[in-house]
Amino acid sequence: MTSMLTSLLKGRVSSDELALLPRGWRIIGDAIIVREKIGVGSWGLVGEALLDIYPRCRYVLLDHGTRGVFREPEREVIAARGTINSFETIHVENGCRFKLDTMHISFSQGNFYEKQRLTSLCRDEVVLDMFAGIGYFTIPIAAHSIAKRVVAIEINPLAYRYLKENIRLNRVEDRVETILGDCGRFAPIDAADRVIMGYLSSQQYLGSGISALRSGGVLHYHEAVPEPLYPTRPNERIKEVVFELGRRIESLTTRRVKKYSPGVLHSVTDARIN
Repeated sequence: MTSMLTSLLKGRVSSDELALLPRGWRIIGDAIIVREKIGVGSWGLVGEALLDIYPRCRYVLLDHGTRGVFREPEREVIAARGTINSFETIHVENGCRFKLDTMHISFSQGNFYEKQRLTSLCRDEVVLDMFAGIGYFTIPIAAHSIAKRVVAIEINPLAYRYLKENIRLNRVEDRVETILGDCGRFAPIDAADRVIMGYLSSQQYLGSGISALRSGGVLHYHEAVPEPLYPTRPNERIKEVVFELGRRIESLTTRRVKKYSPGVLHSVTDARIN
């Protein structure tokens, strides 16, 4: 598709800008989301070309990154088919339906295989999803695993509203308990067999995550880590908090999920803790 975008814009933008065109974008429901890239100025033309490539999509959003405790994206419309009265869409992934407002809610597709992996691991367990968002991990685990129960905590009121809606859409109301608030305050103690910390800057909540685990439970800790510090930094952060809490690590494994940004990895560490 990158070559098709280049072909559509050849002669319409400078050769220098043509060489800097984005190599990838995301399709979320009927929205196209493209990440801002330095050196590209003709975003309106890029958006129009992307709509030509994907005729079923309604609009293109330029993503400037995320901000704040609610992890809200900063986005703007660069192309659309007619007037856009709503940015709400339904995205389908792995047989699950996710309703969201693409202007105000992010959806990470890079965790797809990690979500699939967890659904195969959660067997007759109580699972705590500490940064649930709209249900990225909660919904597939509740829909496709044989977990006993999923407790999902989310602090962003808008994301929480979509979390509740997605639980209803996927008919897993009987398997999910939701909590609106800060997981540092509301995470239960000694209550979960598996804890998911899917937010990439969650090291300050490690104490809450580990304390929520029953003896022998597993922590899945995600982190954005500079390549030279991988896997030492996430491993040492977990070990330090486990030691402070007077507990013991039975096993520790760290994997690369994907490239997060230049020189930075998205890692996940699985720690079984007694």
